[in-house]
Amino acid sequence: MADNKSGRDEQADDADRRQRERSIAEELERGDETEPPVETGVLADLESVAFPATGAEVVDAVGDREVESADGTYTVEELIPDTDAETFDSPATVRMRVQRPTVAAAMKRVAEASRTLPNADFRGSQREAYEKTFQELEAIDADDDDEGVQAVGDWVVEQVRAKEKLPGSRAVRRRAAKFCRSNGYQVRNDEWLGI
Repeated sequence: MADNKSGRDEQADDADRRQRERSIAEELERGDETEPPVETGVLADLESVAFPATGAEVVDAVGDREVESADGTYTVEELIPDTDAETFDSPATVRMRVQRPTVAAAMKRVAEASRTLPNADFRGSQREAYEKTFQELEAIDADDDDEGVQAVGDWVVEQVRAKEKLPGSRAVRRRAAKFCRSNGYQVRNDEWLGI
């Protein structure tokens, strides 16, 4: 390629394309990774719950059951929002939620804070974006005690109380990126938190 503006632009475009291809390949490889399993026997009482079930129904049925994780032991009540706004389609959905206790606890706090808001609907894509942001924060560094998840979860709850509305998912991502950068974690622009 010639050493002129168009040649340099072409090289930059090729580098960007290769980076995107690498990112996609890495994502596909990680797609096969499984979450840490929750033993079926631990939440066997879920079979007695009629699904779809609300978070309140799940907590009533198995709220005192303990779930073991790498981070410690949690009760289901600490991880599932005790609200009728949150629904679960099956026992597998509940098991999947409690597999990441730090993320589940943060999502519980946000869901319970949002139920005080008039006309707040914490479902669908906004909920998924919040959860993905918390998962990305959890994955930043295994040795940080997931303080990013806690800090951003606290910020969201403060925003709900102060402004009486849920912050947008983009604002939550920005806050998470700000936390990461201020604590020395690199966040690239092509990542979920790289806003």
